[in-house]
Amino acid sequence: MAKKPVKAPPLPSPYEIFGTRIQKIISSPKAQKDKMAVLERLEGDNPEFWERLLEEISENDNVTIAHRDDGGVNVFWTVPEED
Repeated sequence: MAKKPVKAPPLPSPYEIFGTRIQKIISSPKAQKDKMAVLERLEGDNPEFWERLLEEISENDNVTIAHRDDGGVNVFWTVPEED
């Protein structure tokens, strides 16, 4: 019986690559300890990706976004206490 060729996993989309970069910032030990991350828009970042990401982040409960004068944002979050 012939083996089927193994397909390589699909490459991540440009938005997924962008999101992974932001996720690493938010998941960093310092950000998790402070419950705050500074997200900075890089020169090559797609403006549509940036707006989409901020919209998706703002949809989460217990998250606040504060726009900075330098074009970045501060993202703050709280962790609700469990009952």
